[in-house]
Amino acid sequence: MGEELLEDDFPFADGVLEGRAALVCGASRGIGRACALMLARAGAKVVVCARSTEDLHELVQEMHGGGHEAFALDLEDTPAVESFAAGLGEIHILVNNSGGPPGGALLDNDVRDFDGPLRRHLFASHTITQALVPGMKEAGIGRIVNIISTSVREPIDNIGLSNTLRGAMASWSKSLSRELPECITINNILPGFTDTDRLRSLSDSISERTGKPADEVREEWMRGVPIQRLIDPLETAVAVTWLCLPSSGSVRGVSLAVDGGRMRSI
Repeated sequence: MGEELLEDDFPFADGVLEGRAALVCGASRGIGRACALMLARAGAKVVVCARSTEDLHELVQEMHGGGHEAFALDLEDTPAVESFAAGLGEIHILVNNSGGPPGGALLDNDVRDFDGPLRRHLFASHTITQALVPGMKEAGIGRIVNIISTSVREPIDNIGLSNTLRGAMASWSKSLSRELPECITINNILPGFTDTDRLRSLSDSISERTGKPADEVREEWMRGVPIQRLIDPLETAVAVTWLCLPSSGSVRGVSLAVDGGRMRSI
């Protein structure tokens, strides 16, 4: 992995998002947590949500500045998501993020396996976006960033259900990019092999199915990554924060890979 990265190693420490409010979903760990930290470092007031209340409150204590809030929320519970979104105040920045579904071959999934992940990913993102867009339009600025996957361009073996759902998110986002008011942008971040619990879980799952040691699974992944290391979640959060800047208003409907050069497609 190399030397550990810290918030202070990155830009956006000058309050460029001062006066903006952000909502980060799935913020208790991994990329979501890093996004919350980086947006707060940039000056935004951040609302975080996830299922783990304890992790969220620890995160709020770590975030730069004050006024941040934490809410326990199960993104698969659509009525709860609707109620939560309706009760939010003015939000200028929305980061749609949630944990991926279990790995495995797509043919091993029946239709019931799609239900929870669809509600957690696509339905929750749509519900929250619908609720926040009017306020963003009134404020004259809105930034929506979806954390999805490089699999929307190059499907990844052994995570067929995730590939399918992330692809749906990408199409949803591109469609909205044609409909949203001119002051609101929507874009996607496509993370590559990132140093998160999710990645470790996937390598362990492949190890159990194949008998190959998890370390060997991860080494095989790294052989296809030009930077030859896992990506720090804070690096991904920098890309998210850049898309949320007032000066990034012309970037709309794109899928930006933060993958260390792993993908071969243009």
